[in-house]
Amino acid sequence: MFLFLTVVQAIVAALLVTVILMQKSEGGGLGVGSSPSGFMSARGAADFMTRATSVLATAFVVLSVVLAALAVNATATHKIDTSLNRSAPAPADPLAGAQNAPAAPAQAPAPAVKPVAPADPLSGAAKQ
Repeated sequence: MFLFLTVVQAIVAALLVTVILMQKSEGGGLGVGSSPSGFMSARGAADFMTRATSVLATAFVVLSVVLAALAVNATATHKIDTSLNRSAPAPADPLAGAQNAPAAPAQAPAPAVKPVAPADPLSGAAKQ
């Protein structure tokens, strides 16, 4: 059923594009620049291309809603996938424990490092 409606949807879409492209271009989209007598006149509303466009557009929207409903029912699962759950506990907040944390043990001072004399650029050896 889903495949059949998908094929019908594709045919309706192709026909809708064809009918829209076959219509006479009157210029001035959305009624701008056209004469007021031609706007929403009985002759314009009864035109075959206008009616065909309306019918095909309505069929396209209805088929889209039906296909969306069928797709949801076909792919809906009632089992929740828990494969991404982690077994380790969540990490503690590093900012929240500042008041309750025990005092850090005192560290011994770092050993003094004897400075090294700069190397002689001509001989490549360090001065003593």
